[in-house]
Amino acid sequence: MKGEESEAVRYRWSEIPQDHPLEGIDRRRIFGKKMMLAEVALRRGCSVGTHHHENEQIAYVVSGRIRFVIGPEDSAESREITVEGGEVMHLPSNVPHSAVALEDSLVLDLFSPPGEMGVDRA
Repeated sequence: MKGEESEAVRYRWSEIPQDHPLEGIDRRRIFGKKMMLAEVALRRGCSVGTHHHENEQIAYVVSGRIRFVIGPEDSAESREITVEGGEVMHLPSNVPHSAVALEDSLVLDLFSPPGEMGVDRA
């Protein structure tokens, strides 16, 4: 949902259209001029393959557990980080990463600048 550039706008998550970019993901997004906020519900076992994007990403795991793999796939430089409810993962621009929901999870993702998310290319 795109906001007006010149005025303040109030949203209700329940009124924002939901999409399903991958099996096991329900998502709602609000686009601003310089950032995007996404509410992403992932069902246990849902996997987003390795990708990277120009956007800086901050992922606040509201509930559940997500295992991120940071770095190129199958590389000695890659590392696993499990992020649980109440924790935040910061992903700088162009850092390769993947994610697997270890249990049903709810994530609030902030992207700057706004645009395509990794699940849009998976």
